[in-house]
Amino acid sequence: MAPPTGARPGWSRRAQYSLFFSFLAAIAGLVVGLVLLAMSLVAPKAFAGVRGAALDASAPVTGALREVVDTASGITTGAGNYWDAATQNGKLKAERDGMRREILEARAIMQENRQLKAALELREHSREAVASGRVVGSSFESQRRFAILSAGQGDGVAVGMPVRAPEGLIGRIIDAGHLASRVLLISDRSNIVPVRLLRTGQAVISTGRGDGTIDLRPLEVGRNPFRRGDIVVTSGTGGLYPPLVPVARVVKLDDDGAIALPLADPSQVSFALVERPFEDAALTAANEKP
Repeated sequence: MAPPTGARPGWSRRAQYSLFFSFLAAIAGLVVGLVLLAMSLVAPKAFAGVRGAALDASAPVTGALREVVDTASGITTGAGNYWDAATQNGKLKAERDGMRREILEARAIMQENRQLKAALELREHSREAVASGRVVGSSFESQRRFAILSAGQGDGVAVGMPVRAPEGLIGRIIDAGHLASRVLLISDRSNIVPVRLLRTGQAVISTGRGDGTIDLRPLEVGRNPFRRGDIVVTSGTGGLYPPLVPVARVVKLDDDGAIALPLADPSQVSFALVERPFEDAALTAANEKP
């Protein structure tokens, strides 16, 4: 008859051997323990040698286990430090971005304060200031160049009056409402301004090119009188613009003239001043134009 499928351990030789050797190991351990106990009582010096040998034998194992524990602890600590460093780095970046925004805002405030101060000084030293206003926008129609000023007839502004900023001449009023006015910029093709070269005093003509720059031509045909970096100012000729108002800086020379950039850029200017014409007859003539 076949043996049952769920035989007990007693029927297995391997289980019997395992149980037998377990008993032997337990008995051997008990005997070794008793011998060591007896040695520690009878011969302490000999037991000290045995204990030292056991310590020497177990030291490498203990050291290896210590290295494993230290490595695991280092990995855990390193991961924590890395996470803390990443968190602090994120906070520092956020603080840096915040400080950068504050610096930009402070620079904008300083720039506006400088423009306000320059506008106030300009108004104090102006010959006949009519009104001051903010340049609220610029409009370009094809090659025409205009700017909108937040001052109008209610402030005493009239068509034909020159408009200037602390940096230099902007243009002249061509249309005035009650609260705002439209300014024809000096870079417009139809705006011709009599100027002179500040370095030599030579009379020249400034004409807008319609692209934000100014064309400069001498009245006398001959040698080109311009140099890169030259400044031109109003001459007072014609009676509309007062003399010695900065107009433009030469940036490029051509055959018989030069190209210049206006010193007062409407996109950068915040405040402007409206003045009376240098001669009243110029204003009368401007108002009589259709």
